[in-house]
Amino acid sequence: MGAFFGPRDWGTLLTAMLTPFHSDGSVNYDEAARLATFLVDQQKNDGLVISGTTGESPTLTEEEKLKLLEVTLEAVGDRAAILFGAGSYNTAESIHMTREAEKRGAHGIMLVNPYYNRPGQAGLYAHFSTIAAETGLPVLLYNIFPRSAINLETPTLLRLAEIPNIVGVKEASGNIPQISEVASLAPEGFRVYSGDDAITLPVLSVGGHGLVSVAAHVVGADLKELISSYASDPAKSLAIHRKLAPVIKALFSAPSPVPVKYATSLEGFDCKSVRLPLVPLNEVEEATVLDALAKVGKKTALLGSPIHA
Repeated sequence: MGAFFGPRDWGTLLTAMLTPFHSDGSVNYDEAARLATFLVDQQKNDGLVISGTTGESPTLTEEEKLKLLEVTLEAVGDRAAILFGAGSYNTAESIHMTREAEKRGAHGIMLVNPYYNRPGQAGLYAHFSTIAAETGLPVLLYNIFPRSAINLETPTLLRLAEIPNIVGVKEASGNIPQISEVASLAPEGFRVYSGDDAITLPVLSVGGHGLVSVAAHVVGADLKELISSYASDPAKSLAIHRKLAPVIKALFSAPSPVPVKYATSLEGFDCKSVRLPLVPLNEVEEATVLDALAKVGKKTALLGSPIHA
């Protein structure tokens, strides 16, 4: 189904891929395959995360999630790392989804902090370690305190990092001191990815490895250059960071992933539709995204023709 991508082969830029829907709300698998190809071949992504929250995973059925994984692996799995969002607030369900993803050839899984039930640090450790023990796949943890209502504290994360197949963390807590501490204390080879486009540069500056992005749907090539330039030319990375700030802000100016679905639709993809409880952008919100895209050199007709750098 595709090449094997170990944890050291995931690269530095991955996109949490959105899920295209038809106007009737059903998943548009053909468009998902076309989008995956665009993200890898033109937006310079090293890998993709399928069935994350940017993919509207809370509204997807198990069958839809796994079919999206299959379609994406078929489209780009020979040249990009494909990670599957298998985690939820249910440990048994997360194990089941992990096993199903492994059967289908996923290159890794992403496990989010259990949301809503707030299990505490002991519960977090038990949840993640139990799932990791049930798979041979490398595991990327996902610390997103604002959405999960519980933070993966550094001592807990460092214990988890000692488990051989827990190989990295997507850090979206927004807590730079915490991210810095993790990057400095984690075992050699453990990857710390920014989970927030806006703080990619600060995360790199404290030892981060790369980015799991939303904005890379439309400015992936720029983000890849920001990351790859940092070690040799930090001034260039800073210039790119400043250039991209308006568009990144606009892409989170309404509940995600609604703005990025609109922005990506301007690239010529049929992906504006969202599933309830999300709703489309209104005209003012659309204008905010359009204005921000213009500031980074993107041009579009107001009628929605594709944008070109």
